Amino acid sequence: MTDTRVIQGRYRLVDVIGRGGMGEVWRARDESLGRAVAVKCLKTLGPHHDPAHARVLRERFRREARVAAGLQHRGVTVVHDFGEWDGSLFLVMELLEGRNLSQLLADHGPHPLPVDEVLDIAEQVASALAYTHEQGIVHRDLKPANIMRTADGTVKICDFGIARFGQGHGTGRTSRLTHTGIAMGTPHYMSPEQIVGSEVDRRSDLYSLGCVLYEIATGAPPFDHDDAWAVLIGHRDTQPEPPRRHRAELPAHFESIVLDLLAKEPGARPRDARELAHRLLDGRGPVRHPVTSCPAPASEGHRPQPDRSGPLPSWTSGMTFGRMAAAGVPRPAPPTPPAGLTAEWIARPPTGRTRAVPVPERPAPAPETVAVLVSRHNAGLSLGRLGRWAEAGEVHRSVAAEREHALGPDHPDTLASRYEVAFTLSRTGRAPDALREYERVTRGRERVLGADHPDTLAARQETAYVLGQLGRHFDAHQVYTAVLDARERTMGADHPDTLRCRHNLAFNLSRLGRLEDSHTMAGQVAEARTRVLGADHPDTLVTRYEVAYALGQLGRWTEALDTYREVARARARSLGADHPDTLAARYEVGISLGRLGHSTEALELYKELIADRTRVQGATHPETLRARHGLGVNLGRLGRWEEALGEAREVCTIREHALGGDHPDTLASRREVAVGLGWLGHWEEAMAEYHTVAEARARVLGADHPDTLASRNDEAHCLEQLGRGTEAVELYRQVAALRQGAAGP
Repeated sequence: MTDTRVIQGRYRLVDVIGRGGMGEVWRARDESLGRAVAVKCLKTLGPHHDPAHARVLRERFRREARVAAGLQHRGVTVVHDFGEWDGSLFLVMELLEGRNLSQLLADHGPHPLPVDEVLDIAEQVASALAYTHEQGIVHRDLKPANIMRTADGTVKICDFGIARFGQGHGTGRTSRLTHTGIAMGTPHYMSPEQIVGSEVDRRSDLYSLGCVLYEIATGAPPFDHDDAWAVLIGHRDTQPEPPRRHRAELPAHFESIVLDLLAKEPGARPRDARELAHRLLDGRGPVRHPVTSCPAPASEGHRPQPDRSGPLPSWTSGMTFGRMAAAGVPRPAPPTPPAGLTAEWIARPPTGRTRAVPVPERPAPAPETVAVLVSRHNAGLSLGRLGRWAEAGEVHRSVAAEREHALGPDHPDTLASRYEVAFTLSRTGRAPDALREYERVTRGRERVLGADHPDTLAARQETAYVLGQLGRHFDAHQVYTAVLDARERTMGADHPDTLRCRHNLAFNLSRLGRLEDSHTMAGQVAEARTRVLGADHPDTLVTRYEVAYALGQLGRWTEALDTYREVARARARSLGADHPDTLAARYEVGISLGRLGHSTEALELYKELIADRTRVQGATHPETLRARHGLGVNLGRLGRWEEALGEAREVCTIREHALGGDHPDTLASRREVAVGLGWLGHWEEAMAEYHTVAEARARVLGADHPDTLASRNDEAHCLEQLGRGTEAVELYRQVAALRQGAAGP
């Protein structure tokens, strides 16, 4: 780097906060946006270094930028920018306040982390790992130094320097970036398949996570020997000691999970990180107060001597490592890794908190109380990640009330809980309640954090989303436009959050009837995401999916069909044939076929989709039922109304039981029942069903919501069929007046 210490005239380097084999990390200031950031700089290698080695390191660094920039999850470090300056590569990331797990273990001296903290970390890492794997990415170097716990309790996976996009579906196989002397991973956390040089997939990450969890729970990795070969052979051939032999208070279900993660054969481990998250949450009992204990010293008598006869890759020769963390013995600082191994680089926390929060005049709550509330808040987040929104909402409401009492209504933690309450409300069909909560959170965050703070903008953007749910698309448009302006001003036009807002705005434009504008904006966002993230990145494909939707709304169904098919193929390549997003694109292919009059072809597609959804997600999953709904619609289009009515009634019954009578999907099925009854001439029964749908939509969405008005029109049509023309005319008049009132002057 040059002596000016300003990169590209924008990032002013302040001080070094981390060093490692690949480079160093600086605390810096983004002069353009006026915010603190972390800048990771690749070391410039002198002429005495192997040029091939240098090329590998530079490519690995570039890969980290490409991979990390495309990941948007609270459990993954945000990457803002990447480039080259004065011959060196640099990466600009969010500046995190907190400690990585290696540092936390060192802070605890001879003790492992408290049990509740271990469980919370496990749940959060499992969720983040599930997300990265679903994007087709395998990390390949999970270790304590690459997992950060921030000041607010959030856990983030960092350093994707040797991550790869998966090449196959299901397991996401990866190829290796190899060079003599460069190990693909860190030995104490490497899977058996990594050690012997085999292909690795996402289950290798699960093994590494098992090593991490073992260490933070017991104080030492599962294979913690003085000799490097003993470590490697231990991973390959030796069964680990059960963690509870070192620490009896660890939960039995946690020990079982860790041992399953450490299975030698990938097929014996949990199927994926999503399954792991389910197991962790289902086994978690009532929240306990943090407990710190010292495990009994490990007995060397229980550690078999390594067998040196088996083959190991050539890069292992000459490796020497001391003990990483002997149980019951103070932990030394981790050694500096050799060049080529991904090194610890996570930012150290600043001396003080960076956000200014007014301190209410109330007694400070006990640290134990705050810790318990953080644990319960994270448990609520875990429930949400599993789609258990009603349960998550109950947890967040309880935590929000207790945080408000202990910390005050405008404390950021209280507002964070209220934000999650609103999120669960919007996901359970309670849009009016969600709107009130989001507006409350927005006002609080504006007072405490400022109008342009990312958390404030996130609340405003969710407000716009809920306004759209309520049919208030003009109001949603105004909010989205204001948020987009702020995001472009503070983050830049190509920031992932800015592009996400533009994507939502494009979606909302279609709901305002501005179909050409929607199509144009969605196309622009798709181009930007292709440029920034890549053509097959999930976010790019989401926007191309929206382009297809806009084409359909414009009546350009042949183009929509082609686009949906392209998205389905790309998702199958990058995410796998059974991924929910791939299945969703196939569903839209069926919609397009039906719209084009190809109902026979659509019918066959839906039959296959129902079979796949049932196998992957279960017979009563909402998306399986959605596919069955599409099947029924196309049966009707083919004139097979008895079959269509039977399918609609069965789906409606299941949806009512699983989702509730007022859920939009249940009402859509009930309307399809009414359609079938009408075609079969049962107009009295059809009238009763249409009226039930209209009344429910009026309760949930409001009397002037477009869906409610459409249902009132259905009622009027039934009245006509029953010879009650005067009533039908009056109802049509009422609908017209409500539509005019909703449209405004």
